[in-house]
Amino acid sequence: MERKVKYNYEFKLRCVREVLKKHQSLNAVANENGIAYSNLKRWISFYTEYGYEGLFPRRKNKIYGANFKLKVIQTIENKCISLNKACLIFNIPKGTTIRSWQKKYEEEGLAGLKPKPKGRPVSMQFKRKKRKSDKPLTREEELLRENEYLRAENELLKKFNALVQAEQASQNRRLKP
Repeated sequence: MERKVKYNYEFKLRCVREVLKKHQSLNAVANENGIAYSNLKRWISFYTEYGYEGLFPRRKNKIYGANFKLKVIQTIENKCISLNKACLIFNIPKGTTIRSWQKKYEEEGLAGLKPKPKGRPVSMQFKRKKRKSDKPLTREEELLRENEYLRAENELLKKFNALVQAEQASQNRRLKP
C-alpha cells in the first residue's frame, strides 16, 4: 500500500519558485498556500541540493541497511551536524527517521539498526506425531487412537453444552423482571 502524497510535484515546485525566484518570504508563501513553514523550508533545501529530483515523491517505505544507518549516526556525531543537514546529505525524507535510528542504537546497539521482519507472524501448525513405519496399525493402536478421538469429541461437546446453558441462563435473567 502506497503512502498518500499530500502535495504534488507541480505544487511544490510552484511554492519553491515563489520563494527563490520571486523573492517572497517563507511565511508569506506558506500562509498563502496553506502549508507548514517547515515543509516549505525542507522542500527548498532538497530543491537546492538535488534540483528537480528533490521535489519528487519518495519511493514507498525505503528500507535502509544497518551499515547505512550506522554511517548516518556516526557522521552526525563526528561532524556535529543537525538532523536536517544529515537528511540533505544522505537524501532521507525526514529527521524523525534518523532520530528513531539514534534511539534504537542507544538502547540496543548495532542490533537495533538491523531491519526487523514485518507483518503478522506465521501461526503455529499442530502436527500429529508421524508414524515411524508404514505398517498397518495393530488392534491396540487403533483402539488407542479411537479412544483419543472420542475423548477430544467428548470435551468439545461438554464445552458446547456449557455455552448453550450459559446462553439460556442469560436469556432467562433478561426475561425475569
